Amino acid sequence: MKGAKIIISLVIYTSLLTVSIHSYTKQLAQPVIADAGRLLPTKVKRIESVEDEKKLQQFVRDANASNEKLSIAGMQHTQGGHTYYPNGTVLDMKSYNKILEFNPEQKRIRVQSGATWNDIQRVINPYGLAIQVMQSQNIFTIGGSLSANVHGRDIRHDALIDTVASFRLLMADGNIKNVSRSENAELFSLVIGGYGLFGVILDVTLKLTEDELYQIQTKMLDYREYTSYFKKHVEGDEGVRMHLARISVAPDSFLREMYVTNYVLATDQEKREQYSTLKEETNVALPKFFLGLSRYSDRGKTMFWNIQKKYFEHTDGSYETRNNVMRSDSAFMEYENPNRTEILQEYFIPVDNFSIYIDDLRGILEREELNLLNITIRYVTKNESAVLSYAKEDMFALVLLINQGRSEEEIEKTKKVIQKMVNVTLQHDGSYYLPYYQYPEKQQLQKAYSRSNEFFQKKREYDPQERFVNLFYKEYGQ
Repeated sequence: MKGAKIIISLVIYTSLLTVSIHSYTKQLAQPVIADAGRLLPTKVKRIESVEDEKKLQQFVRDANASNEKLSIAGMQHTQGGHTYYPNGTVLDMKSYNKILEFNPEQKRIRVQSGATWNDIQRVINPYGLAIQVMQSQNIFTIGGSLSANVHGRDIRHDALIDTVASFRLLMADGNIKNVSRSENAELFSLVIGGYGLFGVILDVTLKLTEDELYQIQTKMLDYREYTSYFKKHVEGDEGVRMHLARISVAPDSFLREMYVTNYVLATDQEKREQYSTLKEETNVALPKFFLGLSRYSDRGKTMFWNIQKKYFEHTDGSYETRNNVMRSDSAFMEYENPNRTEILQEYFIPVDNFSIYIDDLRGILEREELNLLNITIRYVTKNESAVLSYAKEDMFALVLLINQGRSEEEIEKTKKVIQKMVNVTLQHDGSYYLPYYQYPEKQQLQKAYSRSNEFFQKKREYDPQERFVNLFYKEYGQ
């Protein structure tokens, strides 16, 4: 009898040990994923590369049967875990990247959502066509750009949502819907700028425009002149098609000195062919070196600002096509450091509030410790087509590049400064962009996005089992 008890105990122990080893091995096998900010490394169940629509549709139906959580990823340049969820499955869309239809006469192109802007440019450039709205870099997937409702340098087109003719959406129940302004119109305004929470964007039909030749004009300004200059010489000049500005983060001219770059329609468009070859990024070593210096000293920031000014003065009068303006200029920003990372913030400010906002922002940053490397300024027109629209009136968009530590202490320190900056932005009737780390509080999001509660409620109506989730939704929506 005693021997039988020992045998039973051994069997139970062995079974438990086997289960424990299996669980431990399974846990070790789980991939750890992170996005561009590298502040939210998270274990996921698995990463599934997507190539076939039917298999993807079946995969979603199987996930419903097994109650599996799904997230959708492209290039993963968001910084707040928008493309993954703890112990969930990540649908990697990068291989789902075919050009499906191209009609040069109608200026339309239909592509799978994993295609990049670069993929599109290579197809349309020989036909003298260009993209209407995209980021300043062409490395991102179309699905990811739609999910963030991006904007760019173009001041004559609105946010990306207004250049989309239609798309197809794989819903949480496994069914596919056609979505446009006239068909399933509510989904159109929810999915674009919806960060992958309503389903998988399968393919997208985009409106194209002419690939124009621009002449570059540059000018130095005091920040207090910028609003009046912009209204008269940029917005008020139909020849100016694209625009960007930078404001100094160097100590001696901190948030005071600016330069602007305008892309003006060239008088002789016959020259376009001479400049139409798509450029590839080269000579990044020098700007990468000076940006590196700026990370570690005020002197480095001054040197980098002076180099930027000289470079952009040098470009004055030169020519560039629309497609080439919209090509990557960010390789010099690539940064690898085991203890530090670089994050983005983007704040939208009404045009007339710019100078007083800069004064208040400077007041915060002169008191706080924040390693601010760059501020680029663009213009976005009022656009409320998306439920989570960021431009409730005509606004300047300030994109901040920040170097910070990755420790909990450093994250907390940066969080306090950013929450103060967001508060000042909101006090000036501004808003902030959502693809970045979740430093802002929930109440700040609700103030910046008055329809955010409606957005999350609609998400649960269309996806009651919360099949599509991510860390952004976990933080602000659940």
